[in-house]
Amino acid sequence: MQLTVGQIVEGKVTGITNFGVFVDLGDGKSGLVHISEVSRTYVEDIKQVVKINDVVKMKVLNIGDDGKISLSIKKALEPEKKGERFNRSEKRPAPPKPDGSYTWTPKKQEPASFEEMMSRFKQTSDEKFSDLKRKNPEAKRSKRGAVR
Repeated sequence: MQLTVGQIVEGKVTGITNFGVFVDLGDGKSGLVHISEVSRTYVEDIKQVVKINDVVKMKVLNIGDDGKISLSIKKALEPEKKGERFNRSEKRPAPPKPDGSYTWTPKKQEPASFEEMMSRFKQTSDEKFSDLKRKNPEAKRSKRGAVR
């Protein structure tokens, strides 16, 4: 089977590492799905997403001059429907309840006026600057070493 970049192929998972999944494509060819290309969401433990001997659909991302084949499972998935993704600007999760469920709460409101934002920025900036002065008293400017 001749592979081309952009082609959707099926393969069998033959190996799992902490950085990705090795897949047998048949005809003696194998490729790698990097951990960042396994799912649309963050993957902490790849073994929770795929198992050895799973048959997966993938998109061919690259075929190197050395014969290495880069694949993507997430790019072979059906396109997301509009509105399906979580809009982060609207709500954020609250800490889980004792039973493990979550309650969604509105995101904290930012200051309404420009003056309030500038005031908060100046206060934060002054606090950080005074912390730096306190931690490193030698950093204060001195006129002794100035050239005239």
